[in-house]
Amino acid sequence: MGPAAGSVRARYLVYFQYLGTEFNGVAAIRGSQRAIGVQNYLEEAAKRLNSVVPVKFTISSRTDAGVHALSNAAHLDVQRRSGQPPFSPEVLAEALNAHLRHPAIRVLQAFRVPIDFHARHAATSRTYLYRLATGCHRPDQLSVFERNRCWALRAGCLDVEAMQEAAQHLLGTHDFSAFQSAGSPVTSSVRTLRRASVSPDLGSPFVLPQENR
Repeated sequence: MGPAAGSVRARYLVYFQYLGTEFNGVAAIRGSQRAIGVQNYLEEAAKRLNSVVPVKFTISSRTDAGVHALSNAAHLDVQRRSGQPPFSPEVLAEALNAHLRHPAIRVLQAFRVPIDFHARHAATSRTYLYRLATGCHRPDQLSVFERNRCWALRAGCLDVEAMQEAAQHLLGTHDFSAFQSAGSPVTSSVRTLRRASVSPDLGSPFVLPQENR
């Protein structure tokens, strides 16, 4: 009988967030000394759970290098030794956060799910937020609190009304193969865009009003 005899495998859905500036995307990078993904840190933390079998995160949505996530999702299996009950979702989330070795990653919540649940296949939609900062004629004009969190533009203003009108042409089901990288393993590049909006922000809370500078 192997070490897993009599033990119970439990599957969890976890939501996590990260600042992607220092990562080469969310997916794990194998065999590289320099590039590293968020998944590498999550799975390293999961080793401390002492699962009978190695814990692997199956992530719902991939993000590229430098991209942040307010909330991403993944499922993982934890198989404790015989006689030990499965972790409660609360204990699992707390343990992962305690063992995470990077301050830019945080597990938000965990839920116990059926063993056949799949985080990527169960996803029904994804939401993306793009932030633009206008009037930055030099890179050093952008607040240090906003660096790596928005795209700085030299333009003093944008025609938001025209952008909003143009965005409506993207709604519906389209083939986005023109935006797909060569050799992508994705079987279909057809996606449905349900909502697209462009709106001016009231201003960053990290930027002082002009008269107070």
